[in-house]
Amino acid sequence: MAVSSHTDTQTTCFHCGENCTDKDITLQDKIFCCQGCKMVYEILNQYDLCEYYDLNSKPGINQRVAVRSDKFAFLEEEKIAQQLYLFRDDVQTHVTFYIPQIHCSSCLWLLENLHKLEKGVQRVTVNFSKKEVLIIYSHQETSLRKIAEVLTAIGYEPYISLQDLQHKKPVVNRQLIYQLGVAGFCFGNIMLLSFPDYFDSAGGLDDTFNRLFRYMNLVLALPVLFYSAQAFYKSAWSGLKHGFLNIDVPIVLAILVTFARSMVEVVNGQPGYFDSMTGIVFFMLIGRVLQDKTYQGLSFDRDYTAYFPIAVSVIKEEKEIPTMLPDIKTGDTIRIHNSELIPADGIIVRGKALIDYSFVTGESAPVSKAIGELIYAGGRQLDGNLEILTIKEVAQSYLTSLWNRDELKNREEKSVSFVHLLSRYFTWAVLLIAALTTIYWWTHEPARIFPAVTAILIIACPCALLLASSFTNGHILRILSRHQLYLRNAQAIENMANTTHIVFDKTGTLTGKTGSSVIYYGTSLTPGQEVLIATLAAQSTHPLSNAIVQYCGTPASRHVHDFQQFPGKGVCGWVEGFFIRLGSAEFTGAHRKNEPEGSVVYVSINEKLTGLFTIRNSYRSGLRLLMQQLQEHYPLSVLSGDNNHTIRPLRQLMGNNATLLFEQQPADKLAYIISLQKKGERVMMIGDGLNDAGALKQSDIGISLTEDSNNFTPASDGIMEAKQLPLLLSFIQLCKSNKQIILISFVLSLLYNITGLYFAVQGILSPLVAAILMPASSISIILITYSCSEWMGKRLYHKALRQMNDKSHIPD
Repeated sequence: MAVSSHTDTQTTCFHCGENCTDKDITLQDKIFCCQGCKMVYEILNQYDLCEYYDLNSKPGINQRVAVRSDKFAFLEEEKIAQQLYLFRDDVQTHVTFYIPQIHCSSCLWLLENLHKLEKGVQRVTVNFSKKEVLIIYSHQETSLRKIAEVLTAIGYEPYISLQDLQHKKPVVNRQLIYQLGVAGFCFGNIMLLSFPDYFDSAGGLDDTFNRLFRYMNLVLALPVLFYSAQAFYKSAWSGLKHGFLNIDVPIVLAILVTFARSMVEVVNGQPGYFDSMTGIVFFMLIGRVLQDKTYQGLSFDRDYTAYFPIAVSVIKEEKEIPTMLPDIKTGDTIRIHNSELIPADGIIVRGKALIDYSFVTGESAPVSKAIGELIYAGGRQLDGNLEILTIKEVAQSYLTSLWNRDELKNREEKSVSFVHLLSRYFTWAVLLIAALTTIYWWTHEPARIFPAVTAILIIACPCALLLASSFTNGHILRILSRHQLYLRNAQAIENMANTTHIVFDKTGTLTGKTGSSVIYYGTSLTPGQEVLIATLAAQSTHPLSNAIVQYCGTPASRHVHDFQQFPGKGVCGWVEGFFIRLGSAEFTGAHRKNEPEGSVVYVSINEKLTGLFTIRNSYRSGLRLLMQQLQEHYPLSVLSGDNNHTIRPLRQLMGNNATLLFEQQPADKLAYIISLQKKGERVMMIGDGLNDAGALKQSDIGISLTEDSNNFTPASDGIMEAKQLPLLLSFIQLCKSNKQIILISFVLSLLYNITGLYFAVQGILSPLVAAILMPASSISIILITYSCSEWMGKRLYHKALRQMNDKSHIPD
């Protein structure tokens, strides 16, 4: 048998830039890959919007997949549409659409000129980073459905999910910003008004002005005490209610004691410590704001409402009625159109079912079901229209149960940051020193008890530790996000650093969703025969057919006669007078003999066997080097829903000591994670697909791998771009460095506290020393944590890149 590998030099589409198999689809000397791209060009040309193509080269979105004409009919239901409105009056309506196709300045320009395509549109504002458009339109001249259809016609189909109706986007915490502003204003003015006391030895001001300025400082400190410091009060009180001394407890003590002592001193004609007190709050709030400022555009808590459409068609009196998912009841008959998702468990009552359960099982092989059989929510219908009788409501389906397992633990309640553990001992140590100081001065000089004890609580504030934690965590989160690993919160950094066992899903994680390896064995195919095969394969949505289309090239616009699809067997039909079969050996009349490894599709032309295609999902680039690195530090496991026919190359990839488990269902993966944790392991799970949701939640740190961060992602602690997987070890090392940087900062903070306590226990600490040491310590901690974090991030990233380049010859 001859072995064929395939490369083509194709003409690219004027609209989207993809390869064109032939030059049949043309307009004004321009070539298009499909009728859809040509239609978009005609629309833009008709309305004089071809400047779109001048801004960027081939900026369009491929239009080969046609959209059902009544797809947005549900937007005509006022009950549904009104939940998408941001504002509506007698004249205009405001609505926001999420459009994932936005990718360049041409998109922005075209969308902002939408009013030229649809008369009723008044203004369009594009949020490029969030891929959202705010559309203001006159509902007397157009409708929400028309706008959605116009956007779809030009290649920018809006993505509308049920989650858009049930969950509002989180509101930015402006109160924290206001509290920071008040604290900064008061701190700056108190420092300014305190200058006469700082330089009192040089002559200073008249006592009347000094007294006036001190009382002004007291007034300026009140908003900081009662408003800006509220976040610390709430956190400290919450910890005390649960019997836990968190890091905010000593901060609150320092704030209250500093204010109390300062007020007493001001009444007695002394300067007080209002500058130190407001400085504590100001610098603490800066650290808290920076840590909270992470990637808010990504949602890590998505559920089935983000995955399903808003409405489906319910059959009532032989009519299709668009119905919202929450309104679907048991016993309703639902019509599922081709390529639509099944929203609820049900029994087939009409039509043929070929269901792709890849989001539920992780595997792409479709499942054939007949009338009377049960199908589950989460699958995608691949073979025409289908009607099902629902037996469960949407919220009770098998799909949603993957998120709602009672046995899943709440990690956030059980995980306690080492910073809070340090602060607990720190707080008890400070209280012990204060008690010993009180006992000592009680027996020697009782008058020194108050100044000594209050100075201890002021100077021993763990503000430097909290700043080190807040600034380092926040900066590490931003460094990771720059390299396309988006962690949920700071606790995820610690969990990632503490990992002792790493578990991988196989399909879609170790192997890519695209870029299948296709090899043809048999009689050499002519270019014409490849076009015929691609034309037939394009009629099927089966993943193996799609791989063959990619191998043979984009099919031409040729009609297929008598096309038939036999689930589990193959497809056949007449193309240009040739009868072609694609499928199993039995279906094509072949004899199985020494089949190559991988999925096999035989091809026959006019009932004569021509050859076979083998399709294998290739492992991601750079994995072999990554696994060699990880084997030196961690035990590894692979959980696959596939069978074990790929065990040999997988064993070569993962090493002899790795645990490989095949035919794993979601419950099996969850049980395996629990078994590891019972042995004391801290598990990192890296997966992709809905079937990993339970395991990702149960893991100490769950990372969801995705080809597109805006795609549906199961609940996880982080989202990683698939191409960044080879940098996993560097990311783990950076998270470990995060803890080291905080500990270094803590040691420096401890030295500062010991120095201050040396003076404080003697009762000789002056306001000048406190005012200088407190901000100086805080600013130095900020500089140290920022520079160390940035240096470690660059060092580890460049080290990983060098290793990949040095060992680029290692095959994957």
